[in-house]
Amino acid sequence: MGNETFPEESKVTLSIQQLEQIVRKVIREELMQFIAQEQSILELGKDSPLYEDMTDILDRKQSGQLKFYTHEEVWDE
Repeated sequence: MGNETFPEESKVTLSIQQLEQIVRKVIREELMQFIAQEQSILELGKDSPLYEDMTDILDRKQSGQLKFYTHEEVWDE
């Protein structure tokens, strides 16, 4: 541990917008992989409390009490 040598680190300068784009891309890719692997977790039985919550959210959306963002708004595309 004492005399280890490490390659010199490269430094990159990014703007906040560039960093945001990279983070959004990574999150989007990770979410797509997760969804592809874990589709069964999205199936809710009608007796599930989560099913009731999702139904409540849908009802409030349809009555105009909630605002949902579009894909373009969320990912700035």
